Amino acid sequence: MIVQLYEIQTVREARQLMDLGVDHIGSVVQDEKDWENPQIREVVETVRKGPAKSSLIPLFNHPDALFRVAAYYRPDIIHFCEDLLALDADEIKRLRHLQKTFRKAFPDLAVMRTIPIPAPGSDGGAASLALARGFEPESDFFLTDTHLPRSPVAGFAGITGIPCDWSVAAALVRQSSIPVILAGGLDPENVFEAIHRTRPAGVDSCTGTNAVDVAGKPIRFQKDLSRVKQFVHQVRRAQKEMAPAL
Repeated sequence: MIVQLYEIQTVREARQLMDLGVDHIGSVVQDEKDWENPQIREVVETVRKGPAKSSLIPLFNHPDALFRVAAYYRPDIIHFCEDLLALDADEIKRLRHLQKTFRKAFPDLAVMRTIPIPAPGSDGGAASLALARGFEPESDFFLTDTHLPRSPVAGFAGITGIPCDWSVAAALVRQSSIPVILAGGLDPENVFEAIHRTRPAGVDSCTGTNAVDVAGKPIRFQKDLSRVKQFVHQVRRAQKEMAPAL
């Protein structure tokens, strides 16, 4: 089972996470104008030489900028994470075409696509599953994440710290022919149950394994290594229990 952690921006932290058994090390390019970051490129290169895979999220999707980023960083995986549930049909069509074009230009890079899923008790599960069917031909991985009316990063899904509707996530796992990585508010305390409820190919954590400030608020781009260790342990424990059923 894949263990993926995001917002890793330094080589030191990337090496620490690989030593703890993390399989996918994810980094973020935040600014389309200031996209060239040698430190992040060194993270990607370090991960690619190690036992893990590198994943990169650019928080923009203009084709020229995206292609420059892919050519400069050369991650194992490029990750598209727009909040699709907040977009109209024309923009969805544009993003599907963008993925298709990207895969032709960079056939050696895998493509991960976030499928936003509402929080428990909200509507929209059927729309999420329909979006996944449309994007599946141009994707190598899906990642679930929690859709909120106002996302923390405008236009993109993620870093909510709130679990998505696991019943919809489980339905996505069942319908998809590509691996589905479960994300959305996962932490060492709930990942064991989440795996048993959804049976994904992997799990992802960002805020749930971050260090916190004196007020208990997660600190972006800084991991709590003790929580990462606990998270990996709970994933492997669930994987071992589920093995006979897989």
